[in-house]
Amino acid sequence: MSETAPATPQLLRRVSAGSVLEFMRSSGDVTVTEVMEATGLTRATAISVCEDLKGRGWIRELENQRAFGGYQKGRPARRFELNERAGVVLGMDVGISKATVVVADLRGNALGRSSLPFAEVEISAEERVAVIDRAAVTALNSAGASPQSVLAVSAGIAAPVDRYGDVLAAQHFWGLFDVGLKSALRDRRGWTVLLENDANLAALGDRWRGAAAGVEDVVVILASERLGAGMLDGGRLLHGSRGGAGELAFLEQVQGVGDTFGIASLARTWAAEALAGKARTSLRTHLQDGGVEAQHVFAAAAGGDAVALKILDRLADRMARVIGAVATMLNPELVVIGGAVANSAGVLLEPIARKLTDFTATPPRVAVSPLGDSIVTVGAVRAALDYVEKNSLDLELAPAVS
Repeated sequence: MSETAPATPQLLRRVSAGSVLEFMRSSGDVTVTEVMEATGLTRATAISVCEDLKGRGWIRELENQRAFGGYQKGRPARRFELNERAGVVLGMDVGISKATVVVADLRGNALGRSSLPFAEVEISAEERVAVIDRAAVTALNSAGASPQSVLAVSAGIAAPVDRYGDVLAAQHFWGLFDVGLKSALRDRRGWTVLLENDANLAALGDRWRGAAAGVEDVVVILASERLGAGMLDGGRLLHGSRGGAGELAFLEQVQGVGDTFGIASLARTWAAEALAGKARTSLRTHLQDGGVEAQHVFAAAAGGDAVALKILDRLADRMARVIGAVATMLNPELVVIGGAVANSAGVLLEPIARKLTDFTATPPRVAVSPLGDSIVTVGAVRAALDYVEKNSLDLELAPAVS
């Protein structure tokens, strides 16, 4: 039976500092009493932690109320606030065709963003890293931040990643993301890089700032081009033994599904099949503008277009089967449809809910994420902030960011 690591004074200081910073991240100016109530620390410990964080540059002490001429009986309360520009974090979404990087302050507010394409799918690890690095520097420049101010980087990739940050490269496609990003950016920039599956970060992001806020048991399905899922059980992210939790290849065996193509991909395919025939449909008006996309199908269905309505029904049936399979295995309270397609997929919610009871005895609530194609970078920023707060006593802050 394994033994729990002893709670050393150093460990307690680290945990206390992380708890205080986490509280201050979502708060304005706070008093020591409010810190105590939020964290459970004693007054002496709360004051000691605030003094320590203040000395290290993580928080600022504000002038007390008496400085503004108001009368107060007794000693005025000391007030502190997070120094949100003490440093920055980077949230990355590394897909197969492009890399997107967001720069955020210590409250998680986006300060800058850059998205750069990869020249092609089959490029070398060095070329892929170079594009990611260039996107990061471009985003930092747009935010007016220096590479030296980066406290942590979190990167989401379209491959399984275990709880230690190692890529499961058991398939050729997954192997394309095993480019040594952690060591490469450490060597180039001195950055600490946290690697994670993109759907897992989507789950973190949506629970932080999306439809799943406050929900403990949730599955977020990235549903645009290919289906992938991130799962939270009791608020804890599930990885599995090798990072494969949430991989949905088993859908190939599910009747009425048969593959992992997503909503946007299937909407295009089924619309193209319909347009190849002689069906009368308003979707033909989009042929001269690059082809029919999912949002065109949903808009046409809302206008009563018979072909678009049939496609919508097929999509709803398919997603009900997918969600039903996931719900039967995991029994989440909520399933969130995420990714760029979520911006227009709200029309699927009612027909999915109506069909869902045919495929599971434990139907969850279903929602679409309001985060759109930013869902992975939002989760990446949150993961980086969690790391910074947990390790604040070990991180050296760069000179003040202007």
